[in-house]
Amino acid sequence: MRQLSWQKSSFSGDENNSCLYLAATPDGTLRLRESDTPDEIIATTPTGLRHLIRAVKAGHSPCDATNG
Repeated sequence: MRQLSWQKSSFSGDENNSCLYLAATPDGTLRLRESDTPDEIIATTPTGLRHLIRAVKAGHSPCDATNG
């Protein structure tokens, strides 16, 4: 796998805070990681990320999506 180009979220703040990074892969999937645990990477699709963001903005836990 080629080297990913990670972009820091504009909502992450300065380098001393926990930062969220996002990278797109050649096949169109997305990778997410936190600065605290950079080796733990979550893979998703743009649609999956969109659903997660909408759920969080609505005040739902990400776990709510898997429990119906």
